[in-house]
Amino acid sequence: MKVRDWDDILEDVVESDADPAGWRAIGGDRRQGIGEDMYIAHPAVGAFQLKTYARNPFDVDGVGAQVARSIDDELEPLFPSDDESAGHFGVKQPIRDEDTAKQRAEELETVVETHADAPTTPQALFEDIMDALDSPAYGPMEFDHTDRPDRMDDLTDTFDEAEELLDKEFEDVIDEDVERGFY
Repeated sequence: MKVRDWDDILEDVVESDADPAGWRAIGGDRRQGIGEDMYIAHPAVGAFQLKTYARNPFDVDGVGAQVARSIDDELEPLFPSDDESAGHFGVKQPIRDEDTAKQRAEELETVVETHADAPTTPQALFEDIMDALDSPAYGPMEFDHTDRPDRMDDLTDTFDEAEELLDKEFEDVIDEDVERGFY
């Protein structure tokens, strides 16, 4: 298992050829210390674990690793599904040029107008918005801002060796930032 910068893990997610709507995520506080833990998974790609913290309101730092190359019957129930009352997440690459930004805005406007004029569901609206924004990864997410979802502890226990290694690497990142002073 190779520990990398958390941005590199998200780049793997963005660049995968997997069905964008097939991703699932779960996250919350770390068991110990500052920051958050998150697992993001796709049946065709596997599972990734991220450990992050906000250095300041504009900068997030962290580490991550691929912890599974596939999602089996044991792991699948640990991630939220579309039929649960989970929230949603989406990963988006920045739009780099004005023409693309204008095109995406027009597509998004059309989606909102269409859903405003016709019977719809929240799930259908979310999926159409993610399609209009050309999101490479999205899906249901369970995230607790003040604690840890129970299933997250099960994932952490399942990947205990990865947890130990990522925690050590993550603490090194935090210690380095503290020695330099937060910026």
